[in-house]
Amino acid sequence: MNTVRAYIDHHATKSPDSVFLITPADENSDTEELTFAGLKESVDFIGQRLSAMGVDPQAKVAFLLNNGQWATRIFLGVMANRRVIVPINAVAGETQMQHVLNHCDADIVFVAPEFKSMLSDLIDKSERKIEMIEVDEKEGPKWPADEKDSVSGNVVPTEQDEALLLYTSGSTGLPKGAILSQLAVISGGRNVVLGHDLTSADRALCVLPVYHINGAMVTVSAPLVSGSSVVMPARFSVKLYWLWIAEYRCTWSSIVPTIIKYLLDRAEAEDFDFGNEELLEQFRFARSASAPLPAIVLKQWEETFYTPMIETLGLTETAGTVSSNPMPPDIRKPGSVGKAVGNEIEVGDENGELLPADTVGELLIRGDNVLTEYYKNTEATNGAFIKGWFRTGDLGVKDEGGYLAITGRLKELIIRGGENIAPREIDDVLYKHEAILEAAAFGLEDENYGQEVYACVALRDGHNCTEDELMNFCQSGVGKVKMPKKIYFFDELPKGPSGKILRLKLPDLIKNI
Repeated sequence: MNTVRAYIDHHATKSPDSVFLITPADENSDTEELTFAGLKESVDFIGQRLSAMGVDPQAKVAFLLNNGQWATRIFLGVMANRRVIVPINAVAGETQMQHVLNHCDADIVFVAPEFKSMLSDLIDKSERKIEMIEVDEKEGPKWPADEKDSVSGNVVPTEQDEALLLYTSGSTGLPKGAILSQLAVISGGRNVVLGHDLTSADRALCVLPVYHINGAMVTVSAPLVSGSSVVMPARFSVKLYWLWIAEYRCTWSSIVPTIIKYLLDRAEAEDFDFGNEELLEQFRFARSASAPLPAIVLKQWEETFYTPMIETLGLTETAGTVSSNPMPPDIRKPGSVGKAVGNEIEVGDENGELLPADTVGELLIRGDNVLTEYYKNTEATNGAFIKGWFRTGDLGVKDEGGYLAITGRLKELIIRGGENIAPREIDDVLYKHEAILEAAAFGLEDENYGQEVYACVALRDGHNCTEDELMNFCQSGVGKVKMPKKIYFFDELPKGPSGKILRLKLPDLIKNI
């Protein structure tokens, strides 16, 4: 039973009335619940509509939606009917969204009303015809009227079929599309279940976007595998986080260091008596992923909220979770991302030879959760594997007990608040400005976000521009999340013998400014 369809059918038969998804009430709608029987009915209908529209098996189908009932139904419904779902990051910036739209080959995009105008502009610039299907959060998709005759039954996937195409930042400017199979999607969820001892009695609070691997695998796939439930508001709210946990009796939640810091900053304003609060007694743990969690912040969390914080490691290319600290009462090590769970993790040298314990090298991963390939990128796919292992690009060390720690990165990724940002993404945008001669982005440690984005530039002779002008230029290209916090101006940037800008020297260059 290693497909999305198999798990939906299984739970709909075994426990049809059990709740799978809850969307909390907001100013526009009441609380909604979706049972496993309701999920199956919705998924079956989505499959019939896709077939009626002539969408072939294994075709790509994209969505640009906020979290909620229909984002979840479409996310699972497309995969369950042997098509490939392509989540689009709504805050990625025009350049990246245009690339994803052109590259993924999806001819259909499900879109929320608030994103319709933006998507329309992107489609106008697209290289092929793309159909938009608007999705009302209450009523669902506005299916086209000129459908072919509906077909009976649905297309059932196999575990090796492609299921998810998710774009992730790499060492080059434009994101790469990671293809994950049905087996990988299920394995990614199963790794979370194994790592956190989840049962059908658990209930997750999902405040991370489903277009990100963490939200998709940790708090959608894992509840599907375990037959449990998930509470999914449209977006994170620091004011409502603990209220949601109390009201909907959530037992766990997956968050990132930035959110952890926000919650700590607001702790004194909460009405709950943490540690003695009956309304929170069922909440048994929170988990941190997507960015390094400082040991001092972990300590502050547990001393403030009296709830274990479980550090984990996950990647887009591995369908999320690959390692986790054990659940209490087993030993958790602050600063460690825990032990391998559901897959193998070793430390290797540049030739893929495995290294002994306590030796720094590149983290290598092998398991059913690993991506099939980078979509339409044979070079990147070949470079990502060595001797059957997936190369993470992370430098790390494993001790005798199997606990892993990240010590650095082979790739030049910046991880800001759980978002992977390739410096080249910002470089490419800056170079499009007519005043820029040289440009290089880089990351520096940041208390709130783990890392923050900065950039250095040199201007062309006879040209001028301000920092604000470049900031606005960057925001239009890569979005607000990835734009630099500050841009520094120099006559020229440090370069090596080949003329390549020495990015690693830039932090020292700005120290005395």
